[in-house]
Amino acid sequence: MAISLLTWNIRTGGGGGRLAAIVALLQRERPDLIALQELRDFQRHDGHRMRDVADALGMVAHLAPSAFGQPVAVLVRPPLTIVGRSAVRWRLHHAAAAVQVATEAGPLTVVSTHLNPFRPYRRMREARWLAHRYRGPLTVITGDLNALDPHTAHAERLAQLPPLFRRRHLGSDGSPDTRAIEALSAAGFVDVWRAAGEGDGLTVPTTRGGGREFSNCGMRLDYLMARPAVRVIRARVIRGDETEWASDHYPVRAELDLTAA
Repeated sequence: MAISLLTWNIRTGGGGGRLAAIVALLQRERPDLIALQELRDFQRHDGHRMRDVADALGMVAHLAPSAFGQPVAVLVRPPLTIVGRSAVRWRLHHAAAAVQVATEAGPLTVVSTHLNPFRPYRRMREARWLAHRYRGPLTVITGDLNALDPHTAHAERLAQLPPLFRRRHLGSDGSPDTRAIEALSAAGFVDVWRAAGEGDGLTVPTTRGGGREFSNCGMRLDYLMARPAVRVIRARVIRGDETEWASDHYPVRAELDLTAA
C-alpha cells in the first residue's frame, strides 16, 4: 500500500496573500497526508480557517493549538480515515498534532511537529520525548524540526549566519548541534530523505520567501523520520512556482510503501 506524505512550514499562517498560493500548490500535489506547521490564526473563530483550507483540499484536518500562537496540523485525504488523534502542547515549544489512519498494514501514526527554534538542548529533549510517546511500528514524525543532521558538515554554512542565529544550532562546546536528529535515530527512526532522497535536500531558505535566519548556502531543517517498517520509495524537496515565495521553507514530499509492514 503506497501513501504520499507532504510536510510544509507555511510561515505564520500564509499571511499577506500567500495562503491562496499554498493551497493551490497543495491542490496540484494531492498527497494523501499533509503535515503543516506555523498555522497562525488557524484556530481562531472555532477553527474557521483550518476548515476552509481542509475543504478546499478535500481533506479532514486535525489541528493542535500552540502556546506561542503557531499551531500545527495533519490533514487526511479520504478514503483514508482517522481512527485516533491526539495533540501535545505543554511539553513542546510549539505543538504536535498526531493522527492514526487505518491502512491495510495496520494503523499508521503521523505526527506533525515544530521543535524549539532557539534552544538546542530543549530541542533534543522534545525530540526524545516525542520518540518515546509515538513509537509504534508504523509511525512517521515529521515537520520543521529546526535541527541539523549528524551526517553533514555544517561549519561552513553556520559560519555565514549572524551570531544571534548561529547560536540556535551550536552545542555548549561551540560545535554544530545534531542531538535532536540523533535522539530520533537512537529511538529507531530513519531519516526518510537520507534513505531515498533526491537532490541536496535543503529546505530553507526559499528564493523570495525571506529567511534571514538561515544560511545563504541553504540548510535542511524539515524532516520526515519514519520507523523502519515504513519503507521509503522516494523523497524530494518541492521547488519552483509558488514554493519560491509562499513561505521561507520549501515543502518536502515522500512516497511511502506499507506493503512490507
